Amino acid sequence: MSRVYDRVALIGLGLIASSMFWAIKRAGLAGEVTGHARSAETRDTAREIGLCDRVCDSAAEAAEGADLVVLCVPVGAMGAVAAEIAPVLDPGATVSDVGSVKKAVIDAVGPHVPRGVHFVPAHPLAGTEHSGPRSGFAELFDNRWCLIVPENGSDRDAIARLERFWQGMGAHTDEMDADHHDLVLAVTSHAPHLIAYTMVGVADDLRRVTDSEVIKYSAAGFRDFTRIAASDPVMWRDVFLSNKEATLEILGRFTEELFALQRAIRTGDGAHLQDYFTRTRAIRRGIIEAGQDTDAPDFGRVRPG
Repeated sequence: MSRVYDRVALIGLGLIASSMFWAIKRAGLAGEVTGHARSAETRDTAREIGLCDRVCDSAAEAAEGADLVVLCVPVGAMGAVAAEIAPVLDPGATVSDVGSVKKAVIDAVGPHVPRGVHFVPAHPLAGTEHSGPRSGFAELFDNRWCLIVPENGSDRDAIARLERFWQGMGAHTDEMDADHHDLVLAVTSHAPHLIAYTMVGVADDLRRVTDSEVIKYSAAGFRDFTRIAASDPVMWRDVFLSNKEATLEILGRFTEELFALQRAIRTGDGAHLQDYFTRTRAIRRGIIEAGQDTDAPDFGRVRPG
């Protein structure tokens, strides 16, 4: 893969930005990568591990002279960062982001983007429960999807260039409008995270089951909930506050389904339960067939011996 941008600026140096840096270097997608994090401790860590070619003490310093600036901060902080970097953005540069919500990001960032600068929001559908500058790795985006969410009238060359950039980091790309993106993500990510947080919270509140029993006897389902619930709390707070309408719509549907399952269990309606579980099992097969997970035995866990 050849160079796509001369200089890329990563604002915020957590899991996504650090993985982007290593993926950029793996494929030679940029001549220089600058970075900035609000925390001096994070900046020191980035310098220590060689994360970014140049770590800057302000977002504006990192963004100056960049032809791509990627906002990798929590959704609630993006508007303030956009306002800070706006005076140093060069005409023809592209501003993008990696936020899990798109309509709120467009509303917060869009007004600060100067005339002549392209704004192309994006969202890589990749992550782990880990965060911070040490958590990144070049393979994070391999065979995952990055959704490009351009506004109407956006420059097609800037969009195509950003797509080439994400494809160079190993991702598949697709375009989607902001409202539809936020609804899709409410189904596939936001509501499942909220349910996971709730289930772990229920286990914590259920005093008849001790903490040691929850930890010691965790079956695979609960372990998967705890992995999801270990995700960055600031990021997820902002996601739910920023994607309120779509998340509440999906949670309303979830509550209706849950009541129907409660009724089936209470009345002994085994046929309803079996039919429901058969349909949901087919969705799991579809995810595996699409290459977005593995059907390896034991959820990919290696058997001892």
